[in-house]
Amino acid sequence: MKQHLVMMAHYNRWANERVYRAAAALPEADWRADQGAFFGSLMGTLNHLLVTDRIWMRRVSGDGPVQTRLDEIVTEDLPELTRLREAEDARIIAFVEGLDEDGAGAPVTYGPLTASGSFTQPLAALLIHLFNHETHHRGQATVLLTRLAGRNACEPLDLVAFQRASGMGMA
Repeated sequence: MKQHLVMMAHYNRWANERVYRAAAALPEADWRADQGAFFGSLMGTLNHLLVTDRIWMRRVSGDGPVQTRLDEIVTEDLPELTRLREAEDARIIAFVEGLDEDGAGAPVTYGPLTASGSFTQPLAALLIHLFNHETHHRGQATVLLTRLAGRNACEPLDLVAFQRASGMGMA
């Protein structure tokens, strides 16, 4: 399980780098423009991903910034958001690489932001959710990038492309 989580943490960073590179090529007005996505704009979508990763990492590690809203805009400045994204991706990778097999199965109890009560799940299941959630909203981000800048606005994000480029998951 740990090997899979490590691969996904590295894939997550790789895919985020590609999306952020594509976003950096957009005019400022396009970056901010409400496109009717879940979180409005590309700016809102990428802020949402940073916020939710921080929420999950605080739940599983006990450390990190406190975020209280899923639609919080941490920053409207793309270079600053890029820096924060890079730091969060590095934190996720370090956390996952520091796990042992027993740690991956440890129970984590948390309370959701959008409902009452609490839930307990294995750490690995929560990390899989974190990576899947990133993929879901990165898909939305690539639709916005395609709409704004054309079909080739973003490099492919396929997991198999990452595996071939990195060698992770190939053996």
